[in-house]
Amino acid sequence: MSDAIGPGDLVLCVNAAPNHVNGWPVPLQAGETYRVYGVMEFGCPCGRSDSLIDVGIDFGWCQTRFRLLPKPKAQTRTRKETAPREKETVR
Repeated sequence: MSDAIGPGDLVLCVNAAPNHVNGWPVPLQAGETYRVYGVMEFGCPCGRSDSLIDVGIDFGWCQTRFRLLPKPKAQTRTRKETAPREKETVR
C-alpha cells in the first residue's frame, strides 16, 4: 500500500481509535480528509503496515488508519466568448 500513497495525495481517515501502540487518544477525526506530506518507510510497531504516513499532525501515523482517495479528474469548462462592445458616440 505504501507504493500507492505519496506526498500530495489526499487520504480519508477511517480509524480514529486510540493509538494502537500506547493507547493514547489521537487527534485525527474519522471521516476527515488529510493531505499526505510524506511517507516514511518504517515498519509500524503494530506489524500491520510497512510505512508511516505524515499528515502534518503529531508524528507519523500507521497507514492502516487511512484510505487513499481517488485523484480528481480534470473537467473541461466551456467559457462564453464575449465580443467587444461597440461604443455608441453621442454628440
